[in-house]
Parts: sequence; C-alpha cells; structure tokens
Amino acid sequence: MNIVDLRSDTVTKPTDEMRIAMAQADVGDDVYGEDPTVIKLESLAAEMVGKEAALFVPSGTMGNQVCVMTHTQRGDEVIVEAESHIYYYEVGAMAVLSGVQARTVRGVRGVMDPDDVRKAIRDKNIHFPRTSLVTLENTHNRGGGKVLPLENMKAIYEIAKEHGLNVHLDGARIFNAQVATGIPAKEYCAYADSVMFCLSKGLAAPVGSIVAGSREFIERARKNRKMLGGGMRQAGVLAAAGIVALTKMVDRLAEDHDNAKLLAIELAKMGYGVDPDHVETNMVMVSTDPLHMDAGTLVRKMHERGVLFNAVSSSTVRLVTHKDISRDDVFRALEHFEQVIKSI
Repeated sequence: MNIVDLRSDTVTKPTDEMRIAMAQADVGDDVYGEDPTVIKLESLAAEMVGKEAALFVPSGTMGNQVCVMTHTQRGDEVIVEAESHIYYYEVGAMAVLSGVQARTVRGVRGVMDPDDVRKAIRDKNIHFPRTSLVTLENTHNRGGGKVLPLENMKAIYEIAKEHGLNVHLDGARIFNAQVATGIPAKEYCAYADSVMFCLSKGLAAPVGSIVAGSREFIERARKNRKMLGGGMRQAGVLAAAGIVALTKMVDRLAEDHDNAKLLAIELAKMGYGVDPDHVETNMVMVSTDPLHMDAGTLVRKMHERGVLFNAVSSSTVRLVTHKDISRDDVFRALEHFEQVIKSI
C-alpha cells in the first residue's frame, strides 16, 4: 500500500544532501564549545532570526523549556495562549522543570487580543504570583497553522515591556510564516526576547531545534540546557543537517502551502467541514460534523486506505503537508476522501 502520511511535518526524512553533510561533518565536543559545525549552525541561525546568539538543542520542547527556565524564577506565572503547544503538548513541563504556573488567555485561532494579555498581567500583591513572561506561538499549531499578524505581536510585546515582562516566541514553524507572508523571520522575532524554532519539521532535518536571543541570555540558557541533559558532545553530525535545512529548505515550504490549500479547496467541495481561507501555511483543519461522524472514525477509515492523519478533538482532524508529500500524494488522498464521503 502506498502510504500518504499527513500526520505531521515531523515525519519528513532527511535529504540526500543532509545525509552526505552529516557523514562528512567536522566535529568536536560541543559541551566544551569546540564543535565547529555546531558553531557554524548557531551563527547562521542567530543571523537569520536577528538575534545576537543561538543555541542548538535536541528538540523544540527542550528549547521552549530552556527559555522558560532562563526567563523565570520558581513561583512565577507565565501568560500563554490557551491552545498553545507550550501549554497543551509539553507534559506540564513549565510546572515540573521551572516551578512556574501558566495563566491562559483564550485567543482566536491562537491569536490573543492584546487587551486580554494586559488584563492577565498580575498586579503586585502578596497573594499573587509574579507575572514574568508572555509566550507567543507563530505559526500556531492548534490554530491550524495560523500566522500571528506582525502588528499583533508588536502590540503584545509593547504591553509586556510596559510591565517589565519578557516575551518568548515558540517559532517552531516561523519560516512557514516567513514564506506565507513574505515578512522575514527576523521581523517577527524582533518582538520577542527569545525564540525557538525547529529544524526537524518542514525544514526536514532529522533532529534538532534552535534557541536564539541575546548573548547574555544564551549563556544562561546553555547552562540550563546542560542541566536538562541537552549537552550533545559531537553534535556537529546533527548540526550539519541543520545547516542544509536553513540554507536549502526554507523557500520550498511554499510547495507545502500550495498543497495544503489544494487539499482544503477540494475537501470543501466534497462537503467536508473546511474553510480554505483559514489555510495560510501547511495545515488543514477538517471538521467531521457535516459528516455526522466523530473524528476518530474518519481517522480509522482513512488509515485503512493508507492515508494517515490525526484527530485533534472529537470532531476535528488535522492534515499536515510537508516535503515528502507530493502533488500526486495530494490527489491520491483526495480520491480516498471522496470514496469515504460517498460511502456515508
């Protein structure tokens, strides 16, 4: 069976160029700061997002948590969007690792109203935790790949600074935002004190993410990475693939966006619950309500046909396009979607 895997852009396989670069990578001990390939990757990454310095970490979750730990003190409160990855999908790590609690703000497809953020900031009171950090996510995963508007990020950043708070950007897919809007990633990242972005999603590297910020922040973050077990020694073998990801794989994200838009348009024509106007990047959120079917049933029916994707609620599934999904794969998936809807 030919599998069409739309579960996530994390399933991408490294390119041949990445595999060659990994095999030939010049390496050293990165914990000692001696791996030349890691140093090259970190310098490149920092420049691309407009920050002074960067840090290579094993995963996006570790990157986010290193940043929370570096920005906060135990007992603090962190403002997060209610459906954000850092709150929803990271196993309560802020509480476990940093000893901070989350204060959720409900956004619209992940976009928080700046006034709601302002209202969530705690007054000084002996009974209250100290608000020390606001987190943003761009693009927003559970928002269906929504791009946070630059003006929205700017407004929230300015409110945070009025109150002496830092801002962290979970930019796991920040280059999807760049490609979708034409706005350079560094312009989005200007409205955050730290940013994390992934190399192992749409950019197709096998492992790794980047944390970027000021030199002083990265120096402290490096120690927290070590404490969390993220010192990777001869990590240049992995960093080499990350360099290829950043230099060769950014612009091709447009193909994924085009494929996602095609999926959305055709599924809407069939009667699935999709709004093509909401598809800005590489994700398509599909409601099963018009089918009078729960999401798990649709996942199972399509899995049997070799089309894989995940349910994100009892009535919504998420389709994610990526490097290893061709236009032919999209048409193949659409044929099976049409067969399922005709069978109802």
